[in-house]
Amino acid sequence: MPYSEPTKLAVVACPGGEHFANEVITHLRHMYKHRFNLKRDVISKRYDTDKDDLVREINLYNDLHTSDLCVRGHVKKYRAPKFFVDTEFTYFMNGEFKTEIKECIRGRDVFIFQDVENHQELSLNGGKNKQILSINDHVMSLLVTIDAVRQAGASDISLVLPVYPYSRQHKKKGREGLTASLLGHIYENMGVSRIITLDIHSREIENSFSKAIIENLHASYQIIRELTKLVNLSADGDDLVVVSPDTGAVDRNKFYSTRLKKPLAMIYKERDYSQVTQNAKATNIVSIKLLGDVKGKVAFLADDMLGTGGTLLKAMEFLKEQGAKKVIAAISLPFFNGNAIAQFNEAYEKGLFYRIIGTNAVYHEELLKYEWYINSNVSGLFANVIIRIHHNQSLSDLLDNRSIIEKLVKKE
Repeated sequence: MPYSEPTKLAVVACPGGEHFANEVITHLRHMYKHRFNLKRDVISKRYDTDKDDLVREINLYNDLHTSDLCVRGHVKKYRAPKFFVDTEFTYFMNGEFKTEIKECIRGRDVFIFQDVENHQELSLNGGKNKQILSINDHVMSLLVTIDAVRQAGASDISLVLPVYPYSRQHKKKGREGLTASLLGHIYENMGVSRIITLDIHSREIENSFSKAIIENLHASYQIIRELTKLVNLSADGDDLVVVSPDTGAVDRNKFYSTRLKKPLAMIYKERDYSQVTQNAKATNIVSIKLLGDVKGKVAFLADDMLGTGGTLLKAMEFLKEQGAKKVIAAISLPFFNGNAIAQFNEAYEKGLFYRIIGTNAVYHEELLKYEWYINSNVSGLFANVIIRIHHNQSLSDLLDNRSIIEKLVKKE
């Protein structure tokens, strides 16, 4: 029985990814128990067997086939799997990391979680030290953990990276490196077979792998679910227009426009690429134009990530100048680097936007305090994908979520 203890599915959470891993594990436990009960009910009815007796038989089978003497738990009750692997992380004062797996994972299917954009204060060395880690710290911690899991004899290693690190360094325009591809090759050479990520910045990154597989998930259903709580999407409801914040986000916003059956507009910006954006106010945008009409309408913008946020702030301010009644933005990966949160709060108080819908793929504490920010939960999506991968089931309806979005919009 694959939905009770013992299970070969194991989760190892790096310090940065522990919060998201805990949320996903909560869903895994619920899904496993639901699937167990569903299979128990179907088999009990099919073979005209008492449900309690069937559970006892399942536990007996598991006890006979476990490598241990027997499986922990009551013989007549459901035995919940233990997904979380006991792991010790050591951070040395010179910046080095060490990962030690504290239990046997030989032959198990291990999913390693890491949130490289988690810049909250983390407890390290058993709570003795508090440290804010950079993206490079998180990447190194991930690499050390992959090696520890590999050395411990895991049969299969998958990475759960809601944010694929260095994903913006995917194009070669001059004498520069393709760092997104470089990291991919490192993961692959270390024995990683699969990477699960969210709204990767460029699909070109997927082409850099020869053996490893990227499962690129989309937060569009979760975002639209939150959007339906803010605006009336029916034909006689709010006059909504989808606005692409730049040319690079046209395909993403065209998807929303098509699914929501709303018109599409686009903001065209000219940039000075000799300037590197330092904060939300100092952007490299030289001029900005609107292709479409937003006057008196609710403007909805969607993008994959928000760094310092200067580009989005300028776009929202521009839309208000063009007469937009409300401006709502959706961001799959809300980094809010530097002083971005303060800048957005100031813009909100000026009435430049109404709400920003983000996801819990990036962990924030301060951001959740503000009424203008809505946190959409994607941990259930990741849990569903992990279960299906582990049990060799199809991901088609999870990777292509158009049908469930259509049902949601029709319902609203």
